[in-house]
Amino acid sequence: MVRAGPDERPQWDNKLQYLLSCVGFAVGLGNLWRFPYLCQTHGGGAFLIPYVIALVFEGIPLFHVELAIGQRLRRGSIGVWRAISPYLGGVGLGCFTVSLLVSLYYNTILAWVLWYLLNSFQHPLPWSTCPLDLNRTGLVQECQDTSPVTYFWYRQTLNITPDINDSGAVQGRLLLCMAASWAVVYLCVIRGIETAGKAIYFTALFPYVVLSVFLVRGLTLPGATEGLLHLFTPDMQVLRNPRVWLDAATQIFFSLSLAFGGHIAFASYNPPRNHCERDAVTIALVNSMTSLYASIAVFSVLGFKAANDHGRCLDGNILLLLNAFDLPDQSVSRDDYAAVLSHLNATQPERVARLPLQVCHLEDFLDKSASGTGLAFIVFAEAVLHMPGAPVWAVLFFGMLFSLGLSSMFGNMESILTPLFDQWVRPRRVPKEVLTGLVCLACFLLASGFTLQSGNYWLEIFDQHAASLNLIFLAFFEVVGVIYVYGMKRFCDDVAWMTGRRPGLYWQVTWKVVSPLLLLTILVAYLALLASRPPNPWASGAPGATAPTPAAPATLDKGLGQRQGDRSSSSVLRASGSPWALLYGCGAEPRFPRAENAQPGLR
Repeated sequence: MVRAGPDERPQWDNKLQYLLSCVGFAVGLGNLWRFPYLCQTHGGGAFLIPYVIALVFEGIPLFHVELAIGQRLRRGSIGVWRAISPYLGGVGLGCFTVSLLVSLYYNTILAWVLWYLLNSFQHPLPWSTCPLDLNRTGLVQECQDTSPVTYFWYRQTLNITPDINDSGAVQGRLLLCMAASWAVVYLCVIRGIETAGKAIYFTALFPYVVLSVFLVRGLTLPGATEGLLHLFTPDMQVLRNPRVWLDAATQIFFSLSLAFGGHIAFASYNPPRNHCERDAVTIALVNSMTSLYASIAVFSVLGFKAANDHGRCLDGNILLLLNAFDLPDQSVSRDDYAAVLSHLNATQPERVARLPLQVCHLEDFLDKSASGTGLAFIVFAEAVLHMPGAPVWAVLFFGMLFSLGLSSMFGNMESILTPLFDQWVRPRRVPKEVLTGLVCLACFLLASGFTLQSGNYWLEIFDQHAASLNLIFLAFFEVVGVIYVYGMKRFCDDVAWMTGRRPGLYWQVTWKVVSPLLLLTILVAYLALLASRPPNPWASGAPGATAPTPAAPATLDKGLGQRQGDRSSSSVLRASGSPWALLYGCGAEPRFPRAENAQPGLR
């Protein structure tokens, strides 16, 4: 049973529940499908240099601020910021609004994962072969023009429309999966940390078990070494590119789930004298080490897939050579293919030039990795097909994704529910379980639009505009509000009261100078990047629905803060991703977005 503190606020059963909840909220889908992609595309091991710098001077200091204010004030995000200053209440409302918007589309991804998980309990896997056409006389042409994996994702799962202007119909299977996902979330958070604290033991630890299994299996597969070398071989020249530093800083920021309000809510259930400084460092390091661990597991398997694809490419070319030059069967192996081709090029170049030979370089296949949904539902889904016992590996993989997303949803829901309970939105006669159910039901109804055939386009808009820029704004005002509005000395006094020691020079310098400057730099660079990026032709005007979320609550809450100023001020302080590729193809060609460009931005 969750214990109540002296002020009757519930507390965690034990410290492990709290740490696992924070780790589960921070470690999300982005650790698995965003960080490995950035590491590979930004110089391999060289990317770790800006990543560690951003962690030390941006991530950990901001994380410490959130845990400290939540623990000291023992309230959710709205109550915390109104207590710090009535003029900063809009920051809390901004965190609340962003968490609400993110929850809508984040659980949609869990619905997709659940759909794949349910389809993994069959042999062969449904994305291993093309289905029969309506006449059952051949295979579906659209599938043959792409691949079974791509067809299953874009047609049999999303049934995607050519563009956002064609809304299409609601996909019943996805609507049912979304309802099931929200039902699972509701059952886990029905009584707040009392139920979520029990579920977190599984949802936070199960992904590590599966990652370890994939790592051991992946390292025994051919091509694993090449995959890891491709991932971590450093290219120091990329450090001259400002985009690398920007991506490292934003990855740290979004990976730790800063400015959502979830960590503030979790910390508010701690004992007042908990050592929040140690917690901040521990959780941040676990989060970053998880990203590295996941990268090794993922790229060992992707290296195997690349080696498999490379081998099939060579086999196709060898077959062409055997038929064109009447060579004996088995006379050309993969190992001596290059030598044979070189000899034939030297002796009969014209005949070789007429052959439709493919370029088969292992590096090219290793470069075809993706991030976001492209990695999970296309690249990795295809990789498990080549592994013995494919359905077992598919169940483990998509079960892991569901657990990762579910533990992150706990934090998102606490970001929403804790401020509601703290602000007495719930009438006294209405049980907490009822209000939680109403919130989950409302979120399900609002998110049902993502199950339209055009829902994936809307999800991309939400991913790009509902959180990214808004969170940077919110984090900047968080650190400025605590250090410059509330005051460095008062804040350090509170931290000393909670932890037993005053913050040292490192903390004070990063809070007062380094972190605000880094956030301001990221903000300016991010705005410049958005300004230089050509807009999606199908998304013009749509970002306005989500982009200004912090500004509106800030304006709205100014009056609320003034009306509640006397009560509040007396309190003691306590995943960017690239847009979808343009749809391509004409006539009988499939009109699917390219997998390698799909959604890298989710945290």
